[in-house]
Amino acid sequence: MSLKHLGIIADGNRRWAKENNLPKIEGHKKGLETIEELVGAAAMAGIPYITFYVFSTENWGREEAEVNYIMKLAETRILKMAEKMAANNIKLLILGARGKVNPTLTSLAEKAEKITADCTGTTVCFCFNYGGEQEIADAANIAVEADGEITPATIRKHLYHPEVPDLDMVVRTSGEERLSGFMLWRAAYAELMFMKKYFPEMTGEDIKIILEEYSRRNRRFGK
Repeated sequence: MSLKHLGIIADGNRRWAKENNLPKIEGHKKGLETIEELVGAAAMAGIPYITFYVFSTENWGREEAEVNYIMKLAETRILKMAEKMAANNIKLLILGARGKVNPTLTSLAEKAEKITADCTGTTVCFCFNYGGEQEIADAANIAVEADGEITPATIRKHLYHPEVPDLDMVVRTSGEERLSGFMLWRAAYAELMFMKKYFPEMTGEDIKIILEEYSRRNRRFGK
């Protein structure tokens, strides 16, 4: 069974920076460079979907200066990334709640999605201002209004970007072994892989390692 949707919990940016005697913000900057390398490797490998968990709803509780830097980094890079993706036939989608994100960044995110809307290659998803429980709650509320009932089918069709399929494999870096709310609905039957290295230490070669590990898994879906 081929891997159609790979999810990566991008963990360890700050610890990588600390161990390299660098400010925290440098960890996030290096993490963004890592994302770009992994996107290229995933596209080369023919993976249809790859999703990065980059900023959770809980991350607002971090130091204000760090949060502000992440937001500014996103503002300054998202359109450039989208243009590069479009040039390589890669689609970009942003999954998450709009609340708390400043209007400028929200507008840029929408523009970035439009830039890549007609691309037919790998789809890259960024979970930004994202919470797995919140996504399900939002979908359930819409289902009540639109469909009059809550069922697995009505929830699924109202998830953020419902065209994105379930996860086949979830990879978390930095040695932590938990989902932290990442795509809880779509991760129901996902294979899990935990890597000791920090996210900024990942390279395109890790995509090959992940695919090799996935090929050894026996997915039974409860059967």
